[in-house]
Amino acid sequence: MNMQAPSNDLVPTEQVMFDRIELGMILTVYGRMVAAGEWRDYGISTLRDCAIFSVFRRAAEHPIYRVEKHPRLRNRQGMYAVVGMDGRILKRGHDLRAVLQVLSAKMIRAID
Repeated sequence: MNMQAPSNDLVPTEQVMFDRIELGMILTVYGRMVAAGEWRDYGISTLRDCAIFSVFRRAAEHPIYRVEKHPRLRNRQGMYAVVGMDGRILKRGHDLRAVLQVLSAKMIRAID
């Protein structure tokens, strides 16, 4: 009897996902911005190397913000990042709550 290890094509690849606590923090900020009338839709992408929470002003647009989780950057700059519409990284760090503060700051505006 010849036993062979399964080929790499048949082994399921692990995907990076937001856990329940992370998703709760993101949805708290999202809920506040929806209530303020700033955001209307979101999308979640789970890939092999990162997870992305995209925020849309309208459903048929490009995302205005992306919250990204890159576990391979855990020991470097931090695995969480908020990326703007133009691709600039607005904030990066190890603590998701601190990284999401950049989105909460966008809600504070001067009243004319």
